[in-house]
Amino acid sequence: MSRTGETKPMKAIRNVILALTLTLTGITSMTDPSLAQAQVPSPTTTGVMVILTVKAGVTREQVMAVMPDEIRQTVQLYLSGKVREWYSRSDGRGAVFLLDAKDVAEGHAIMDGLPLARQDLIDHEYIAVGPLMPLRLLMAKP
Repeated sequence: MSRTGETKPMKAIRNVILALTLTLTGITSMTDPSLAQAQVPSPTTTGVMVILTVKAGVTREQVMAVMPDEIRQTVQLYLSGKVREWYSRSDGRGAVFLLDAKDVAEGHAIMDGLPLARQDLIDHEYIAVGPLMPLRLLMAKP
């Protein structure tokens, strides 16, 4: 038994309930605009996730012809701090980047300069990301 008198199973159940409550509160605020405006401050964008997908009809040979320049320029963006992380998609259809960008417009500006984008071989999906919104509830005074 812990110092607070809770058993391990009870503490685990309490933690699961708290996590579920925080998650559902966050989901509710994300799906109901009136609740989001009334209870949660606007989210802070700390980065932009970019999902790159090779366009339909583009061949592997077309992509591979551009890859040496794409890789060099992506590494340069990493070294300059613009690309925080990047991953290959497990389906083999592209990549996922996490950019150090203040908004989606800045993310576009970063990605549009790369060779695959300049040659119109890939599609991009941009998602602004930031701190997990429900965590703000933990910081509120009761």
